[in-house]
Amino acid sequence: MTRIYFNDVVTRDGFQIEPNFIPTDDKVKLVDELSQCGFAKIEVTSFTSPKAIPMLRDAEEVMGRIQRVPGVEYTVLVPNLRGAERAFESRADEFNLVMSTSETHNLANLRMSREKSFAGLAEVIRYVDGRTPINVSLSTAFGCPMEGDVPQAVVEKFVKRFADLGVRGVTICDTTGMAHPAQVAKMADDLQKQFSDLQLTFHFHNTRGMGLANVLAAVQSGINRFDGSLGGLGGCPYAPGASGNISSEDAIHMLDAMGYDTGMDIPRLLDLARELPHIVGHSVPGQVAKAGATCQLHPAPSYVNELR
Repeated sequence: MTRIYFNDVVTRDGFQIEPNFIPTDDKVKLVDELSQCGFAKIEVTSFTSPKAIPMLRDAEEVMGRIQRVPGVEYTVLVPNLRGAERAFESRADEFNLVMSTSETHNLANLRMSREKSFAGLAEVIRYVDGRTPINVSLSTAFGCPMEGDVPQAVVEKFVKRFADLGVRGVTICDTTGMAHPAQVAKMADDLQKQFSDLQLTFHFHNTRGMGLANVLAAVQSGINRFDGSLGGLGGCPYAPGASGNISSEDAIHMLDAMGYDTGMDIPRLLDLARELPHIVGHSVPGQVAKAGATCQLHPAPSYVNELR
């Protein structure tokens, strides 16, 4: 079976919308533990202005204290040139740039038009000049809760524009949980045909309960890189009723059960997921950590032996 690679985003995408600041020590410890689970990448933090995202105001300290494991890429979100300058000092392995393919969502989320966002990110790419690999995450690629469907042609246009600027990868994001498996399969097939040299990653939310179905549709179409969030934390403030990202451990457990090679230490990952509610102070959506892996058997009731 195909090797599948996962990027966990809990300490960035998950923590940035938490109501209470997660202590720096807890963030560092969690990244260090995630590093031992087999993830290909960990999106550690964001170099957005601390005023804009106060929950990640400790980005420099976290990046400076984590224990880096060979084979794991430590990526950070970079919103603009100032963020890129800060990120260089952190020795991040990859910069993740973000904009939306929906004009309305981009205005709501980033307070600027798509063209202004593209121009700003292109400036960052030119400034980086190949010194650090760059990934671009395209939000609302499968639909916008304010506009509705985002035409696939629009998504492909932005992928091509960033590919022409020399980025290493592009993440196709179902930011608001509107994707369905048939839509995902077509997007995956078409993008792979057009952009075979790009590192393509798919990013799903479980807002409408289709997150794992969408992962499977993408895998069966040849996609082998995914974002996930430990415990299913995270979400989009501009998606009414939105739940978080797909749970990393739920998706990895599903693919492992189907025979795919995820390279993950699932028991260790599940132990870590069970610790997460104590870190954030509330329950989390992930299911496998609560129910146990399918291979985890339980003793039969005592009376069963008497009935054999």
